[in-house]
Amino acid sequence: MIQLPRSFMFGWSQADFQSEMGLPGSEDPNSDWWAWVHDPENIAAGIVSGDLPENGPAYWHNYRRFHDAAQSMGLRIARIGISWSRLFPRQPPAPKGWSPDATRVTEVDVSESELRQLESYVNVDALNHYREIFSDLKSRGLMLIVNLYHWPLPLWLHDPIRVRRGDLSGPTGWLSTRTVFEFARFAAFITSKLDDLADAWSTMNEPNVVAGLGYAAVRSGFPPGYLDVRLAERALFNIIQAHARAYDAVKAYSKKPVGIIYANTSFTPLTDADAPAVEMAEKRERWDFFDAIIKGETSRWDPVGLREDLAKRLDWIGVNYYTRTAVKYDAARNAYHPVGGYGHGCERNGVSPAGRPCSDFGWEFWPEGIYDVITKYWRRYGLPIYVTENGIADDADYQRPYYLVSHIAQVARAIGDGADVRAYMHWSLADNYEWASGFSMRFGLLKVDYSTKRLYWRPSALVYREIARASKIPDELEHLNSVPPLRPLNPGHLG
Repeated sequence: MIQLPRSFMFGWSQADFQSEMGLPGSEDPNSDWWAWVHDPENIAAGIVSGDLPENGPAYWHNYRRFHDAAQSMGLRIARIGISWSRLFPRQPPAPKGWSPDATRVTEVDVSESELRQLESYVNVDALNHYREIFSDLKSRGLMLIVNLYHWPLPLWLHDPIRVRRGDLSGPTGWLSTRTVFEFARFAAFITSKLDDLADAWSTMNEPNVVAGLGYAAVRSGFPPGYLDVRLAERALFNIIQAHARAYDAVKAYSKKPVGIIYANTSFTPLTDADAPAVEMAEKRERWDFFDAIIKGETSRWDPVGLREDLAKRLDWIGVNYYTRTAVKYDAARNAYHPVGGYGHGCERNGVSPAGRPCSDFGWEFWPEGIYDVITKYWRRYGLPIYVTENGIADDADYQRPYYLVSHIAQVARAIGDGADVRAYMHWSLADNYEWASGFSMRFGLLKVDYSTKRLYWRPSALVYREIARASKIPDELEHLNSVPPLRPLNPGHLG
C-alpha cells in the first residue's frame, strides 16, 4: 500500500477550447485557434488535422454529466479554463497607458473605473453560464482552480494567418505589449466577477508551449507557425510580463492564491558524459522563466536585468508532466541537444531505445521523471506544488492504468521526501480536442462518443476511483506500479 496524506486531493484538469464545444450554440468562433484549425491552407498542408472543435465533447451544455462522473470517481479538485474570446468577442478601447512602442510593462490600470469600460464588451450570457458551471462544481464540494488562459487569444489580439504569411502589421498576439495590458484587464475583470467561486487562480497554462511551438517548433501545428527564434523570445518575455501584471490584477480583487502552470519535461543525460546538458537545459527551459517571476531576474530578455515589478509574483506552482527529454552535451559548442527516439520523440505505440513503451502520441513511458521535476521545484523555490496535468494518449486503455499508478506513486515518493504537493489532477476527465491533432489523441478517463456525446468509463477510471476515494494506492493495485509489459508486435498471430 502506498499512502498519501488524507488532505491530498485527486481531480482533473481541462481547457475551454478543447472541451466546451460540441452542440449547436456552444461555438466560439472568435479566437486565433478557431481561425487556425479552420484555415483551408493549414488543413490542406496537414499542419492541422481537419477535425473541428465544434464537434467536441460538449462540456458547455453537458457539464453536469462530466461533474456527475467526477463525483462518482471521488474527485475533490478541478482546474477549469475559461475562454477569453468567448467572454470578450469584440475589441474594447485601448488600455490606459499603452502605446505601440511600449516594450516594458511595469503596471496596468485595473481600477474599478477602468473595468467599468469593459462591461459593455463582455458576453454577459457566457459569463453567467460560467457562473452556472462553477456553481454546480462547487455544490458538489470540489475545490476549483480557475485558469485564465489556455492558449487561444481573441482574434482582435492575434490574427495567426496574417502572421504566418509574414504580415506583422496586424494583431500579433504575444509579440505586442497590447496583449500584456489586455490580459491584465481581463484577469481583473474576471476575478471581480467570479472570485466568490474560485478557491485559487492560475494566470496561464503552459506559456512556454505558446512561445516555443508558435515561433520555433513550427512543425507542431501551433499558431502562428512563423519561424523566428527572436520572436519566440519576445513572445516569452511578454508572457512573463503578462503573468506578473495579471498576478497584480487578480490580487487587486482577490485574496486567493495565484499560480502559474508550466509544461515540464524531465531532462535526463543520454550518457554519464552528457550530465552538463541537464543543468543547461533546465536553466534555459525552466529556471530562467521562474527566476523572472519569483526573483525578478530578466537579464536574458531585458538589459535592466533585475525587475522588482516582476519579482515575488507567484504563490504556487502548477506542474504539468507527461514524459522526459533525453539530452546530449556538445562540448565543442558548450551546448545541449535533445535526442530523438526518447521522450516526446518516439514512434507512436513503439518502444524507445531504453525499452520503454510509447503512447498513441509517441511519448515514452517515464514515471520517474515526475519525481525529478517536483523535487527540483521544491528544493529551488519552496512553493506549494499542484500536479495540474499528467496523462497519456491511450485509446485502448492498455498503458493508462500503469501510467496512473506509477506516476501517482512517484508523487507520493516526492511528498515522502518533503515536497509540499497538494493535489494530482489527471489530464483529462474525458477525451477532448487535442489541438492540431484533433480528436485522434484520446487522453480521457472517460471515452467520448463524439457522434452522440455519450461518456463511457474506461477501466482506468475505475483504477483512479479506487485511489481517489482512499487517498492511497491499495495493495490490490500495486502491481500496476511498473512499466507495462510490451505488447506483441502481431497480437493477432498467437500460433
